[in-house]
Amino acid sequence: MEQKGERDHVSFAPKANGGKQDDHTVIEVDMQGLLEAGDHRRQRQPPYYVNSLSSWEMETLTAMCDTFLPSVDVSDVTTDEAIVKFFSTSASMAGTPERVGGLICQRLKHPKKWLLRVSLWVLSTWIGSLVLCGRGCLSSEFPYVQRFALLSRQRREEIVFSLSLGYFHLLRMFVKSLKLLILYVFFTQVDEKNDNLSWKAIGYSGPDLEHKIQSQQLKKLRQITGYGEYELEEDGGKQEFCGPLYRGLINLKIPRGMAFDKLRRLGFPISVMSRKTNVPSTISYPSLLIQCDAVVIGSGSGGGVVAGVLAKAGYKVLVLEKGNYCARNNLSLLEGQTLDQMYLSGGLLATDDMGMLVLAGSTVGGGSTINWSASIRTPEHVTKEWCDRYELELFDSKLYKEAMDVVCEKMGVQSEFQNEGFNNAVLRRGCQELGYPVSNIPRNSVADHYCGWCGLGCKDGRKKGTSETWLVDLVNSGNGAILPDCEAIKVLNKRKKGRGRKTATGVAFEFVYEGVKEICVVESKVTVVACGALSTPALLKRSGLKNANIGKNLHLHPVAMSWGYFPDTPFTNAWPEGEKKSYEGGIMTAMSTVVANFDGSGYGALIQTPSLHPGTFSMLMPWVSGIDMKNRMCRFSRTAHIFALGRDRGSGTVLSQNSISYQMEATDEENLKRGLEKVLRILAAAGAEEIGTHHSGGKTINVKKVSSHEFERFVKEESSKPLRGLSTPLCSAHQMGSCRMGVDPKKSAVNQMGETWEVEGLFVADTSVFPTALGVNPMVTVQAIAYCTAQSALEVLRRKKCRLRSN
Repeated sequence: MEQKGERDHVSFAPKANGGKQDDHTVIEVDMQGLLEAGDHRRQRQPPYYVNSLSSWEMETLTAMCDTFLPSVDVSDVTTDEAIVKFFSTSASMAGTPERVGGLICQRLKHPKKWLLRVSLWVLSTWIGSLVLCGRGCLSSEFPYVQRFALLSRQRREEIVFSLSLGYFHLLRMFVKSLKLLILYVFFTQVDEKNDNLSWKAIGYSGPDLEHKIQSQQLKKLRQITGYGEYELEEDGGKQEFCGPLYRGLINLKIPRGMAFDKLRRLGFPISVMSRKTNVPSTISYPSLLIQCDAVVIGSGSGGGVVAGVLAKAGYKVLVLEKGNYCARNNLSLLEGQTLDQMYLSGGLLATDDMGMLVLAGSTVGGGSTINWSASIRTPEHVTKEWCDRYELELFDSKLYKEAMDVVCEKMGVQSEFQNEGFNNAVLRRGCQELGYPVSNIPRNSVADHYCGWCGLGCKDGRKKGTSETWLVDLVNSGNGAILPDCEAIKVLNKRKKGRGRKTATGVAFEFVYEGVKEICVVESKVTVVACGALSTPALLKRSGLKNANIGKNLHLHPVAMSWGYFPDTPFTNAWPEGEKKSYEGGIMTAMSTVVANFDGSGYGALIQTPSLHPGTFSMLMPWVSGIDMKNRMCRFSRTAHIFALGRDRGSGTVLSQNSISYQMEATDEENLKRGLEKVLRILAAAGAEEIGTHHSGGKTINVKKVSSHEFERFVKEESSKPLRGLSTPLCSAHQMGSCRMGVDPKKSAVNQMGETWEVEGLFVADTSVFPTALGVNPMVTVQAIAYCTAQSALEVLRRKKCRLRSN
């Protein structure tokens, strides 16, 4: 067995060659407003977050940055200029500490953020360094104890590596948090040319060339036309320029008169609440009242479906979306910018104990805009469990089967592909060599959609998320409007005489206008909350709902990964083909169920592949030393990743959007370990030269140079290591169950119609209503449930309409 990662060993991967409608209402399009709606957040991008760390904290942070990513002279090892520059540039030389400081101060919302700042300050003192670092900071010369920042690089590396594996959980959390932030920032920060100094060395192209050219042309066009002055001759041109939702998007940041006029033209009665001269400018004073039939909070796979169905049925629907809108041509496809703009909490979300990194969409279209295309129907054993064990007849109904058919047809779900990407080709070949089951993944994109950037938005609209399907129905109906960058504060409700339950009457939301938070009130007959499993519970609690199940029973589909390195040596028949890179191609086209139904329990681990661009790749890979980390990154473009996704029995609690407690059960951990064992074997069988896991120890093995006995011992040892306690980074891209559906209000938050037990006319339509963890990618299931919930909401609206006519 060979263990890589010796602190002073430098090796390089061989360099790769290259790398490469129908109109019901006529509305003027405010091109400037739409474009600025997508651009305004870029003003907040790192390094534009203000760093307010003290000089003492910055001294330690800078030393930490240069510990994780030091300057190393390798000119005597290679003549490749890109690699020499990458190794010789430390994190501080690239300006990373200032950017990380800005993220910590302004963007990071984790409840343990105080730990970062306290630890940075403590390490800036000699006594604090002695307490945290022990003998590592002792010196034979006066003053005999050195602050962390004054230690040699080798000493700092030894201390940081020791702390990452140490006994004290808070110190492991501190080191892990800094590692994630520093590496993420370094490998995602870009210059004025949208380039990063490491990308050429690690074989990464950045955004694909075709989109980069289109973006440059669009930028020139904007400069020439002055945004709003540009007039296009054809409606299709406007759609291409702004996206298919342009007629229904209303940016409340534009001048009030324009925004209010658009709402009126779309058929929404509004009342502008003029302030009295003696009323102070506070956020508690509503500036606008909008009336509609239904207000939908959230535009993802749940809210988007409900909004489209209700609007097509002829009802006036207003959609509130906390995130911003990024049209196809306004996407940067830059990892750092996209996570900041289109992901919840800027992609910097984790459980309270840092045991799980959590990714969730926060943009128009929600998770369907940035997910990886997998469109898998609800498994039969899951619908049976929900129907039999939880007595939910909905999942055995004709309506639910119809719903799955409808949503799959709407998204164009199909299972074919013309060319398979790097990671999936590895997974497929490894399974075939070992005789493991492997199948095509149904996707909501066409067969030739060979795109590895879909986690950063779909540049051509061929991935059919809600912003390309249900929300387009909403806009084309002439009955709907979408308000981006508007966050719901509270669902409004009141108790009517003779009624046991309260009745939902609308929602209050806030937005920022000219630097000041404004409040708007929406009056509606039906209110639908679809903020996602992490945000819906907090909104319902703020709205006065007391059901004990709200925020409980959170499932996360924990994910653990392994990797395999496939060299691309010139003049050899490398496989996968030399031109293929780990970050390109369809993100998900193959999967294996080899351990997905362990012991026939319906629980286990699904084997699939991820999308990892340099920032997320570096965050997950083990850190042993600065040189070892840079060596690993030089292999980025030819390192395949495969993961095990567990259907978890364990659950957590959503305390707030940024505070999530979660404890994985021992059986879930064992299922993931079984999955990792299979993944390591799959990588080796597919021909990987070197394999490893993400365990903090950083052990690897060269499959080509060891005996079968050594290989078996490595696989068993690595797959049996604990996954809890920050020893291995775990991830979640699926959150569900925090407001689960049921037949008993003591055990659930909503009924089978999706309506809350406490408030009439208040529906929940997102993954939070799942009774248990699903076990597969949830997009089809949440859209199918939302479709059924929309039918229930329609029935309420019809009754109220009939009642109004009779009166």
